[in-house]
Parts: sequence; C-alpha cells; structure tokens
Amino acid sequence: MASTLTWPDYAILLGSLLALIAIGGAFSGEQRGTADFFLARRRIPWWAACLSFLATEISAVTIIAVPATAYSENWEYAQFFVGSSLAKLAVAYLFIPAFYRYDCTTIYEFLRHRFGPASQVTGSIFFFITRLLGSGVRLMAAALAVAVLVGWPLWATIALFTVVSIAYIGLGGVQAVVWTNVFQASTFLIGGALTVGFLAFSIDGGLVAMLGTAVEAGRLAVINWGPAPGAPDFWRRVLTDPNIFWLAVLNGFVGSMAAFGTDHDLMQRLLTVETRGESQRTLALTPIGTLVTLLLYLAIGAGLFTFYAQHPGEALPRPDEIFPFFIRTVMPELLRGVMLTAIVLASIDSPLGSLAASFVTDIYRPVLVRGGTDRHYLMVSRVAVVVFGLLLAFLAWGFSFFDRILWLAFKIAGVTFGSLLGVFLLGLLTKLRANRANVAAMVIMAVVNLVLLTLSESGRIALGWSWLVILGTAGTMILAPLLAPMLDGDRDARA
Repeated sequence: MASTLTWPDYAILLGSLLALIAIGGAFSGEQRGTADFFLARRRIPWWAACLSFLATEISAVTIIAVPATAYSENWEYAQFFVGSSLAKLAVAYLFIPAFYRYDCTTIYEFLRHRFGPASQVTGSIFFFITRLLGSGVRLMAAALAVAVLVGWPLWATIALFTVVSIAYIGLGGVQAVVWTNVFQASTFLIGGALTVGFLAFSIDGGLVAMLGTAVEAGRLAVINWGPAPGAPDFWRRVLTDPNIFWLAVLNGFVGSMAAFGTDHDLMQRLLTVETRGESQRTLALTPIGTLVTLLLYLAIGAGLFTFYAQHPGEALPRPDEIFPFFIRTVMPELLRGVMLTAIVLASIDSPLGSLAASFVTDIYRPVLVRGGTDRHYLMVSRVAVVVFGLLLAFLAWGFSFFDRILWLAFKIAGVTFGSLLGVFLLGLLTKLRANRANVAAMVIMAVVNLVLLTLSESGRIALGWSWLVILGTAGTMILAPLLAPMLDGDRDARA
C-alpha cells in the first residue's frame, strides 16, 4: 500500500531527526574523555535524568505493543506496574547507594569491588546478551510500525534508525542521550494524549461510548485474581498464567528490580546526576510518568477496539500492526506526523551508549588494553558505538520473523536477568566472598532458564516465562555460596 503521509508529516519527522543529530553535535566538543562520554561528569539535572529514564523505560514496544495488547486482550498488563513501582523504590534505596559509594562508571564495577574481576566481566557479558537481544526486539517493533506507516521496506527503516542512533550518540555521548530522551519523552506523552482525544472525537458517543464498549467486551479488565486454591486447574494456572494478580505483582517486582538495578542501559541515566540523593529522587519519581504513559496507551488500545467495532468489515492487520495501521489510514495529517515521530524517537533511544560504556569500562580497559590515554579510550568508545549499532540492526532484522513482540522482549530478558539480579543481591545483602563461584552459578542458571524457556515454548512443559527471572535469581543465590568453598577456596568463601 502506498503511504498516506503528507509533507507536513514528513516535515515533523525530519525536523525531529535533525534535532537529535544537532543535540549530539552540540555536545561533541565537550567529550574529552570517558568521564564526559559515559557520565557527563555527573552534571545532569535530576529532572532531566528522570525524563531520560522514562524515555528509556517506555520504548517503541510500549507505544506499539501495549495498545495492541489492550486491543486484542485487556488491561491486565497494568498489574505489572504495581510490582514495578515497588521495585524502583527497592533499587533507589538498596542499589544506588552502593553504586555511588564505589563511584561506579558502570554498575558492573560494583561486582569487581565486591567480588572480583571475573564477576564484573561476566555481569557485563550477560548485560551485552540481554540488552542486545531485548533492544533488537524494540528496534524491530519500531521499524515494523514505520514500515506500515510509510510504506518503506523493513530494512530501510532499520537502517535509518541505526544511522541516526550512531550519529548522535557517537558525537555527544551520554549528554546527548539524556537531552534527546527529554525530547523523546515529551513527544510520546503529547502524542499519546492527542491520540486519545482524537479517538474519543472519532467514536460515536465519544469517550463514554469508547470505554463502555470496551468494558462490555472485557477489554478494560485489569485484575485477574486467578483460580481459588484447591481448584482443579490451580497449579497449572499458577505455572502458566503471568497475568494472575499476585503473580503479576511478584513478577513485576522481581523482573523490574533486575531490569532497573542490573541493566546499565537504565541505570546509566541515574548515575549522571551529582549526588546519591538526587539519583534516588529521580528513580522514586519515575512511577508517576510511567503510570501516565501506561494509562494513555492502554486507553488507545481500548479506543481502537471500539473504533473498529463501530466500523466492521474492514480488513485489519494482525494486532501488533493495528495502531500503526490506524495512524496511517485514519489519523489526520500533523497528528500522523506527531505519532510517527513518537514511534521513531522511541526506537532511536538505543542502548549504544551504555553498551559502549560497559565494553570499555568492564572489558577493554581492565582486561584488553590497560594504561591507555583518555583520548584512546574515547576513540574506542565511539568505535564501539558504531559496532554495537550495526550488530543491533542485524538482530532487529532477525526478530522481524517473530510475533507477539510485547511478550518476546520479556522472555528474552527472563533467561539472563535472574542470574544478574542474584549476583547483585548477593553483593548487597550478604557477606559472601566469591568470584569464580558467581560466574559458575550465573552461567548454570542462564542455561537452565534457556532450557526451560525452550521446553515451555515447544509445549513440552507447562511453565510461564514470568517464572524465569524468579528461578534464576533464587538459583544463583543458592548455588554461588554452595560452590564458593570449592571454586574460590575455603579461606575466601566467606567473610
């Protein structure tokens, strides 16, 4: 199908992309070393870091897949918000003080200080795997949406996002990342609010009818209490349904603690402010922005359901493409351009800066090339941005052959996040002295989770993906102390 976008739509998008590159260029002259490139010398205002965190947390997967899930299923995804918000408070008051105490450039340096270099390198490698695969899903989601909107081939949209990401991050480092994130967050919040208003205006009966029709069809169901204890299907549902309320809260808490506390892509924003207190305040306030964004895009999904219920007979795409399809075929110009821009900007919020930071800080500087100059490490950091950008593009192309992208991103993270969270909690909550034992425990539990996910996806066992992070965390925390006397020596096993 030919694109229905008009020149004002393209002008909004082009202007936004040029703004990103201009922001990167504006900060390029301030990048004199890795302290500038990775931390902005901790000179970022807390409110800017807060919006940057929100823009990183709310990706193209949120903008595309949350409306798709609300359109085809219900609002039960919102249950994860409760556990996620509790996890942010736990990370703010448990993790952040330790990272500032050790003056960490990346959070995996904490593992070196607490355990040793093997734990640091392994944590960084696990981050590479988790973030590259997860961000590949994010990039694919956005590229697919823009391909539907604009009519471009998928490879062209992936190439566009990759080039722009490499350009502004390679030029301006984390300062460019944070300030472009502020721009990105403003765009998807404004675009979401305008879209809800347009849907209410376009539906016969307005907002009341929009929500009423969705309620009658069960599309606004939020709480899933699950089966009562003793019911015939109790254990099967507990093991396979991640939307049962108490499981969703538990999974949201554990999974989000892993995502926010052990994923440097998110934590990097929180380390750019000057003090520990400002960093904690930044994270503690982000649930407000997350809730507003979540409600907006869940409401869009309910509105899409009602709109197409009132316009039957039209050939509709699969749920993952329903919101881009609506933008392309129904929305007026300018609003189309705003939402197209929101999707594109959300996808361009890539992890290239944090991946480069972890590679240079956790692997290249301490293991491969010691004693280099700041100019040398800055050059390597920029090369790493390019290399990771190209790798991310290839992964996004590979993920284009999968469906149900919202859950795919969570399943990927489930394999490794538990191992990461387990070793961080051992460092924060115990006096365990281990290093090689941590590596063994992390690898064993990641392999176990990969096998469990494969068996579950093939239908051989009944196990929901949401259990993976919990199992990985518990397993790592149990195995590492058991293996420490054997792998790290009796005298070093415990303090």
